[in-house]
Amino acid sequence: MRMRAAIVAAAGVAALAASAPAFAWAPAATAPVHPGVQTDTEGAQCTANFIFQDAGNTYIGQAAHCSGTGAATETDGCDSASLPLGTKVTIGGASRPGTLVYNSWLAMQSGGDADADTCAYNDFALVRIDPADVAKVNPSIPFWGGPTGLDTAGTQAGDKVLSYGNSSLRAGITQLSPKEGASLGDDAGGWTHTVYTVTPGIPGDSGSAFMDGTGKALGVLSTVAIAPLPASNGVGDLAKEIAYANGKGGQSIHLVNGTEPFTGPLMPL
Repeated sequence: MRMRAAIVAAAGVAALAASAPAFAWAPAATAPVHPGVQTDTEGAQCTANFIFQDAGNTYIGQAAHCSGTGAATETDGCDSASLPLGTKVTIGGASRPGTLVYNSWLAMQSGGDADADTCAYNDFALVRIDPADVAKVNPSIPFWGGPTGLDTAGTQAGDKVLSYGNSSLRAGITQLSPKEGASLGDDAGGWTHTVYTVTPGIPGDSGSAFMDGTGKALGVLSTVAIAPLPASNGVGDLAKEIAYANGKGGQSIHLVNGTEPFTGPLMPL
């Protein structure tokens, strides 16, 4: 059960996304595999974020640090160890393990990246869903619906954010899974967004999906801050993480939009 510890700092960003092709997804109400299910990578429990596709495969996203092999304080993806590609990952609701096929930490190390912001906050991985389980997938975010696209504009202080965590530490109390809050703005050249939600993300929520106030996919829960903003979370910017994966990472993925209408947010700022 890994949650990275980090301290974060300021700026802004943009990126590109592709829309999903027509696909026969399982009904959202009964699909056993969807954003928010738990993943287990050799004993490390995390929460899956969004569904992705390329020309021939379907993937579920998790944080790169979910397959990390060092201490929770090892947060620099350019020098932190990880399990290799090909590692089997248990996906909640699936009948067969998925396969780790992309990890931003491994991609950055392979490419010799040294940019401090990229190394610290590019925290994204793809788990290929076994073909036997693809028909069990729905891409909608539980409770909120969506996503309605990819947020490429980043956040400003006060912008609404929404998430759905599923840590086992909540003992199955699903009322605590939906989270709503606000961003404090972009940090680290736009690679991360510092957010406060009710309640904050906890260990086991790592990797879970964050959306903006219009239902667009914003990012991936990556860090819990100990100082200077206790109980805040760091959310890696998904647009930048996808762009990196499709560039230096050699992938060709796109985010899949939800089949269910976006219903949030519930509370005005």
